[in-house]
Amino acid sequence: MTETTETLYCYNHPTRETSLRCNNCNRPICASCAVRTPTGYRCKECVRERQKTFDTSAWYDYILGFIVAGFLSGVASFLVTMVGSIGYFGWFLIAAGAPTAGVIIAEGVRLITRKRRSRSLFITIAVAVVLGALPIIVLEIFIFDIYGLVFQVIYLILATPVVYTRLSGIQLFR
Repeated sequence: MTETTETLYCYNHPTRETSLRCNNCNRPICASCAVRTPTGYRCKECVRERQKTFDTSAWYDYILGFIVAGFLSGVASFLVTMVGSIGYFGWFLIAAGAPTAGVIIAEGVRLITRKRRSRSLFITIAVAVVLGALPIIVLEIFIFDIYGLVFQVIYLILATPVVYTRLSGIQLFR
């Protein structure tokens, strides 16, 4: 018995032969259109459709999260200014305090948004962290406090990614 199989072509690229199919909609997909998931390969449309179920944030979460993150970042930025006046020991305090401030900001936002999620919400919160520190940074520039400005930059470099990763659930190590 000889088995004849029909040649499949990618639904998105009609000139590319393929043997892959989306495990959700069963459409033929080429290697560049395939997205590897834990359950097999899927087309980009099925992945996008599935991703929408994970975006649960409401419109007011952006406003509330922005306000909370901006306020807490402003407080943390003010505290960084106080730490900057300590001297040499301040470098150690800022290295430990900035990530801790990031965790506190992220948990405050999580509490106010009731753990709702969206990638655009996480980006909005990260922007709020930077904008919350901006008044203190402008003040540091006007009074020409170089060490204070350096400490503010270190705070933002350490705290902003901590806030984003804490909210988005990115795990570097499992």
